[in-house]
Amino acid sequence: MTREKFQIEYNIKTASLNLLWQTISTPTGLENWFADNVTVKDKIYTFTWGKSSQEAELISIRMGSFIRFRWLEDLNEKCYFEFKITVDEITDEGALIITDFADKEDQADVKILWDKQIKDLFRNIGL
Repeated sequence: MTREKFQIEYNIKTASLNLLWQTISTPTGLENWFADNVTVKDKIYTFTWGKSSQEAELISIRMGSFIRFRWLEDLNEKCYFEFKITVDEITDEGALIITDFADKEDQADVKILWDKQIKDLFRNIGL
């Protein structure tokens, strides 16, 4: 099966952008909503949930804008997941955009998982 890229957009208050950036880009911030424990060595992040863990490589970052990871166990090097903050210049409204890859028939389930995680993220930062 071929995984396809998809994006999910969540509206945010622009006043919270700095806090949001810290929450999506630092190990401590990621532990508040994405994983139980996060450690970093060089560009390798180890995400732990209960007794299981996965490693991801930080492949790209632009401070205050986006952070992109690739799961090390993923053989398809074109697949990644990304957290991106955008601000509309006209309306001054912010958004968190999640980019991920999944098989077409799995995308609905993956989006439900992201919705739950982003709900936890927003609750933890007061949005």
